[in-house]
Amino acid sequence: MFMRKEAALKTTILLTGASGAVGAEALAELIKRKGRYDIRVLDLKTKRSSQILGRYAKDVRLFWGDLTDPDSLNECTRGVDGVIHLAAVIPPLADRDPILAERVNAQGTANLIDAVRHGSPSAFLIYSSSVSVYGDRVKMPWIKVTDPLCPSDGDTYAVTKIKAEEIVKRSGLKWSILRLTGIFGPQTKMDPLFFHMPLETCVEIAMTRDAGYALVQAIEHVADLEGRTFNLGGGEKCRIIYRDLIEHCFEYLGLGRLDFPREAFAEQNFHCGYFADSDELESILHFQRDTLDSYFAWHRQHIDPVQKLVAIVLRKCIKQQMLKQSDPYQALKTCNAGLIRRFFRDTQLNKSCS
Repeated sequence: MFMRKEAALKTTILLTGASGAVGAEALAELIKRKGRYDIRVLDLKTKRSSQILGRYAKDVRLFWGDLTDPDSLNECTRGVDGVIHLAAVIPPLADRDPILAERVNAQGTANLIDAVRHGSPSAFLIYSSSVSVYGDRVKMPWIKVTDPLCPSDGDTYAVTKIKAEEIVKRSGLKWSILRLTGIFGPQTKMDPLFFHMPLETCVEIAMTRDAGYALVQAIEHVADLEGRTFNLGGGEKCRIIYRDLIEHCFEYLGLGRLDFPREAFAEQNFHCGYFADSDELESILHFQRDTLDSYFAWHRQHIDPVQKLVAIVLRKCIKQQMLKQSDPYQALKTCNAGLIRRFFRDTQLNKSCS
């Protein structure tokens, strides 16, 4: 717990990226404990973030700013005791715009740290990193925090996360780095990256509510976390093979069987695995409350029955549209040699295009 000169004073916490899925859960948890905290939120002003964060105006001090603009960070970082840094450009945008990802994820983190060092040099920084830093682990699914960092080919997001980790470690601040696994919420949407993950990938998921809870718990365990890096996953009861995970989701959504062509899914060059050291962070923060069963139940509760009925009726058309978004499948159709090498192990696939 933070040491305060006077017991009556609240701890001042700055949360960045509060309009994201995990950020919103962390904010909700901070507000539950607002008797202990003065809460500041830094986010980029958009229509979406304004809608999400506007409802918390009476509970938090809201700062609209941009990590790429150092001048916009000075006021929100002045006099804080702790920072939970979640703001980032994530895939697929990070892959489409690597320059923006570098500016926000790496340089933006450096800008934030500079502002904190100037305005709150004693603050404790919790940095949210990613399982993506370990790269492809299909053949070696058990991951430890001491494993080499080897991002997958073309994974700009992972590269910027590794750079940001180094910036945090050299910051001179008190810090801890939490490498988050794949995070799922009740309304997690499928995007084109759905096809990037090999079907046999081992996945240890975590729920948005558990991840948000863990991040707030972390600011109450500074002594145990300071100067250390941890893997944050859901634990043994949240481990599943990717194929089984999406088959469950398809069933609940009304989409039926997972009957895409084999070539729709990549064979390599993504990330995820099982955290062999999940218990280390859990033993400190006690955040692993969800299981796969509770996630599936949570997911089912948020499915619109009308949308499910539409999905059942139109499932063939929906899947056809999804297949058009499969980068591996389109790489084969267009004989894109570079992408074929990235997504597939079988070198004969390239030869068949020549």
